[in-house]
Amino acid sequence: MTQAPHLVLLGDAISVHVQRWVAEMRARGWRMSLLTARPQAIDGIEQVTLPPVRRSTDWLFRVGAARRALARLQPDLVHAHYVTSYGYLAARAHRGTRCPLVMTAWGSDLLLTPRESALKRRLTAWTLRQADVVTGDSADLLAAARALAPGVRTELIHWGVDRARFAPAAWADKPGFEAVSLRSWEPNYEIGTILHAFALVRATHSQARLHLLGGGSQEAALRAQIERLALADAVQMHGRLDDAGMAAVLARGKLSVSVPRSDATSVSVLESMACGLAVIASDLPANRDWLDARLLVPPGDAAALARVWGGLIDDDAQARQAGARNAARIALDGDRRVQMDAVDRLYRELINGRGRT
Repeated sequence: MTQAPHLVLLGDAISVHVQRWVAEMRARGWRMSLLTARPQAIDGIEQVTLPPVRRSTDWLFRVGAARRALARLQPDLVHAHYVTSYGYLAARAHRGTRCPLVMTAWGSDLLLTPRESALKRRLTAWTLRQADVVTGDSADLLAAARALAPGVRTELIHWGVDRARFAPAAWADKPGFEAVSLRSWEPNYEIGTILHAFALVRATHSQARLHLLGGGSQEAALRAQIERLALADAVQMHGRLDDAGMAAVLARGKLSVSVPRSDATSVSVLESMACGLAVIASDLPANRDWLDARLLVPPGDAAALARVWGGLIDDDAQARQAGARNAARIALDGDRRVQMDAVDRLYRELINGRGRT
């Protein structure tokens, strides 16, 4: 009996996106191993843990460990998630394996990091050139990859939504007008701007409520802001929840808010859409591909966000219609199974030798 092909994934085991990718590829018959600097147990998966990474320069000193791990694992294909960390490791470490290399850009690794210095731009460009294929979840993200590494093969693959779990709840059963943010509590995601806007909304809509999911390094600052703005009775900070927990909060909500400064296609936006919520988002290229332009606002503009937010509370029918359009769009284009089937076909094409262009 022929043994199933062996896929070695490089990425953060603590990331729900990596965990989902592993599960989807296992379901499609791949033998899986995970090479990670941020471990978390995943049932049935061989996991090789690198020394901890506490600062960006630490990645430079993890190449030897990554190379030894790949030499032992003998993969048929290597796939690195996040170009400027695990992608760099894979580019340096996979050469002796003589197998195809796929990289997935996540957003900031191509949209922000290369702008920080000429050295980081050159290093990112070199990393991309080592890949047989670079995948990304938005057209602007893939355009950034091609600008850095002309000629690199790119494929549009987004994370998709588990529509069996993230599905619309009856609008009439939702309590009041509750809003949800699923973004991490990190500077790029402008959670402080969301709170500022919510304070403006609450001044005229006392029934409004806000749920903050995600967790992150700004937790203490955000809690202090909530106290300062006298929002403690209207904001619930849930932190990180599993899929079932997120779906339960989304089932209560009518609005999802996602206003980062920089982003590719956001899984949290797609999940909110799948659940039939209206979505207010940053006016960024990736969001223009998915959302109603009338509900896009400039990043960092609390006043604009508050105006649109309050308008949806005032016009519940408009919010309901926006949510219904979002759910229909995900049913058409957003199913995770379709996206992961495309990844599976790409992997097998590369192993069969038709990958590099």
